[in-house]
Amino acid sequence: MKTLLKHLSCFCLFFIFGANYAIAQNYQHDFDQVVKKVDDLLWYEKVGDIAHIDKVYLCGPARWKETNPTGMSAGNELKFWTYIFIPKSVDPDKKYPLIVLPHSGVHADFNTYYAHIVRELIAQEYIVVSAEYRGSTGYGKATYDNIDYGGLENEDVYVSRNYIVENFDIVDANRIGIMGWSHGGMITLMNLFTYPGKYKCGFAGVPVSDVIMRMGYSTDDYRKIFSDEGHIGKTPREDMAEYKRRSPVWHAEKLQDPLLIHTNTSDDDVNVVEVEHMIRALKAEGKKFDYKIFDRAPGAHSFDRTDTKQASEIRLGIYQFLAKHLKPNKPFKSVKDVRKAAYKFN
Repeated sequence: MKTLLKHLSCFCLFFIFGANYAIAQNYQHDFDQVVKKVDDLLWYEKVGDIAHIDKVYLCGPARWKETNPTGMSAGNELKFWTYIFIPKSVDPDKKYPLIVLPHSGVHADFNTYYAHIVRELIAQEYIVVSAEYRGSTGYGKATYDNIDYGGLENEDVYVSRNYIVENFDIVDANRIGIMGWSHGGMITLMNLFTYPGKYKCGFAGVPVSDVIMRMGYSTDDYRKIFSDEGHIGKTPREDMAEYKRRSPVWHAEKLQDPLLIHTNTSDDDVNVVEVEHMIRALKAEGKKFDYKIFDRAPGAHSFDRTDTKQASEIRLGIYQFLAKHLKPNKPFKSVKDVRKAAYKFN
């Protein structure tokens, strides 16, 4: 009897803990949706003086893994939101370059963390599009669980590119660039490698480059995101080919378009050795590209996204690289231009 009671007690505790954990997860998704709605309002406060802001609902490819392959919705296109920023200074009878800007983070979203960068792009008269690709936060559990890291998320970003080109006459289809940091840098690389010629150039800042290597130095919690049944469902040891498929470094031979890569020796997220692997792979394939390895630049993983003057100087170099290929109407000539665009005052 005591043994039975002990087992029943353990079962009850397990049931209660599991139920509470599930409830906590649902509350977190509810909270994230509230935060997202508040942050969407902040976009108008932070960028609305210089940009027309919109958010559109698009369709990407069907899920990589269907939870119910015989269900009524199996094989349906996956829907996602995309931000659009258009400079208020545009002439509707002219054409302007486009920047595709995928957000960073495994489970993250495009939020006002990027507000100053968007202001800088708008000031140069770039049109900006940013997809809330599958796996993004702020849209509930279903979107979160649809994560496809290194997979169909890249297609969602490419869909957002095509939507703008096909629906906005003010976009110059011959002047499209893509840029992103971290996970967004990874998506930048994958889009350049998968769709050569569709982008005039790209910038990849501290990009995740080799998921296999990343699994080696990351935490167990991070690795679990990938090996969970709802995602890849296997470890790299169990399916090396799948992890290679999702890693830009194993597609280096496909690069055809101008590319700039930044990394930092003190990066505390994407270790510099991972980006160096990408750089070496491109060199081994005889590719022409630009890169810079910063030595312990302040800000670690975010060194060129902070609001310091030094970060503004680094971003000026990024914008000058983009301008060389995309020819914006109002390119920056100095750090003062960058800072005035982002912060309104020098």
